Amino acid sequence: MNDFYPNDNFSNNKSNQKGSYYSNGNREQNNSYPYNQNIKHYNNGYNSYNGYNNSFEDLKTSSFYNESYRKNKKNNGVILQMVIVGLICSIVGGAIGASFQVWGASSLVGGNNGTSLIGSNLQNSDKVTNSNGQIKEIKIVDETSSPVTAIAEKVSPSIVGIKVTYTVKSNSFFWGEQQYEGGSEGSGIIIREDGYILTNNHVIEGAVTQQGLKGSKSQNKNTLVDGAKIEVILASDINKTYVASVVGRDEKTDLAIIKIDAGKLPAVDIGNSDELKVGELAVAIGNPAGIEYMGSVTAGIISGLNRRIPVGDNQFLRLIQTDAAINPGNSGGALLNSEGQVIGVNTAKIGGAEFEGLGFAIPINKAMEVANSLIEYTYVKGRPAIGIIIDREITKDTAEQYKVPTGVMVGDIVLFGAAQKAGIEKGDIITKFNGKRIETFAQLEEEKFKHKPGETVEVELYRFEQEPSEGEYITIKLVLGEDEG
Repeated sequence: MNDFYPNDNFSNNKSNQKGSYYSNGNREQNNSYPYNQNIKHYNNGYNSYNGYNNSFEDLKTSSFYNESYRKNKKNNGVILQMVIVGLICSIVGGAIGASFQVWGASSLVGGNNGTSLIGSNLQNSDKVTNSNGQIKEIKIVDETSSPVTAIAEKVSPSIVGIKVTYTVKSNSFFWGEQQYEGGSEGSGIIIREDGYILTNNHVIEGAVTQQGLKGSKSQNKNTLVDGAKIEVILASDINKTYVASVVGRDEKTDLAIIKIDAGKLPAVDIGNSDELKVGELAVAIGNPAGIEYMGSVTAGIISGLNRRIPVGDNQFLRLIQTDAAINPGNSGGALLNSEGQVIGVNTAKIGGAEFEGLGFAIPINKAMEVANSLIEYTYVKGRPAIGIIIDREITKDTAEQYKVPTGVMVGDIVLFGAAQKAGIEKGDIITKFNGKRIETFAQLEEEKFKHKPGETVEVELYRFEQEPSEGEYITIKLVLGEDEG
C-alpha cells in the first residue's frame, strides 16, 4: 500500500518506495549520512564594486596675455623696464604653476603623505609605488551592499530548526525484538506569530502514526508514536527547544503544519509564486546537514517554473526550480525573492555526480492553500475521493495475456467510502471515468481531480467472476466522497 493516497491508493508489488528526488531532510543519527554538499557560494553579480577613481580635474593655470605694443623710440627706458618686469612675472608665475601641479595635484589623489581629499571616508585601500618611486594610496569605492544580506537579516529569525526523535523496533530470528533510536533534522517556516510552522511532511513523518488501510481518520495520522518527539529550535535562542504537536500533514504535497506553545514569533512575509519569472533572484535559508549549520543562506536564481517532479509511485508535484544550493536539512526551509518574501518551500533536489544546481521548491501559493486547510480542518478540504485502493495497472501486455482490457484494477475498498456505496468491487478493472479512457493510475487521478466532492460521475468497469476473458462491461453512477487523509 502506498501511503501517499490514503483513500485512493496505488500499491505495486514490484516497488513501493518514494522517489529518489527527496532532499532527504531526514538525517539519520545512527548513520554517517552521506550527501552531496555544495559549499560554493555564487553571488551572481549581486555584489558590485566601482572601479578605481584615477581621474581628476585638469588644473587650469593662469592665462598669459601677449600684449602688443608699438615701439616708441623716445621712451626706450620705460619700455625696457616694462619688459624686465614682464619677464620676472612670467618666471615667478611659471614656477608657482609648476609647483602646484607637482604637489597640489598629488595631494588631491594621494601624495607622499598618503592623505587623500577624494573619498577620504572610504574603507578599502592599498598603497602602490609608481615608476618614479612615489608611494600613492589608492582607495576602492564600495557604496553598494548585497541584497542577500538584507534578505538574510530580515528572514533568518523566521526560519526554525526541527529535530525529530523516535524509536524503531525490529524483530530478529536470533536476537528477538530489538529497538534503536532513529531521528531526523530539517527546517521550518514560521507562518503565524502564534506558533504555527510550515515544513515538509517527510521531515516529521517518522514520528507520527501511519494511516491504516481502511477507515482511518485524519486525526490518527497526526498522533505521535510512543516515545517520539518533535522539537523546534528558534534562531533567536538555539539553546532552547520547544516541543511541537502535529496539526496536520499532507503526503500528496509533502507539506505539514506543526505548532509550538509560543507567541509573538517573527512570521514571514508571503509572496506570490504566480508572478515569478525565470532569472529572478532566489535566496534559500535553512539548515543543511542539520542544526549545527542552522540559518545557512545560499543564493541563485529562479531556473525554471512548473517543473513536474516525481515524489512517489505515480505521484508528481509541480515545483519551482532553482540553482540556489538546497541540501539535506534544507527541507522545509524558505525560498525567497528579492524583497525577502517567501515564494516557495524547499523540498527536493536532484543530486549525484552528474547533477549540480538542481533544487526544487513547492510554490508558496499552493503551500499556503494546503497550510490554511490543515490548520482549519487538519486535512486538505475539498479533494474528491473514490474510496478505493488500486492494486495494479493492467498494461497492454498483461491485457493481451489474460484477454482483458487495459485499465486500473481495484485492490480493495475503503469501508463506507464512495466506491462501496456505488457498488464497485474488489477485482474490478476501471476502464473509463466520466467518459474518459483510463489506462493508468495517473490518468485516473487526473480525471478525478477535475471534479469536486459530491459530484456524480459515470464509471465504466470490466468485471469477471472466474475466467478473466469471460467478464463483462458495466457502468455505474458514483457520487464522489471527500478525501480526509
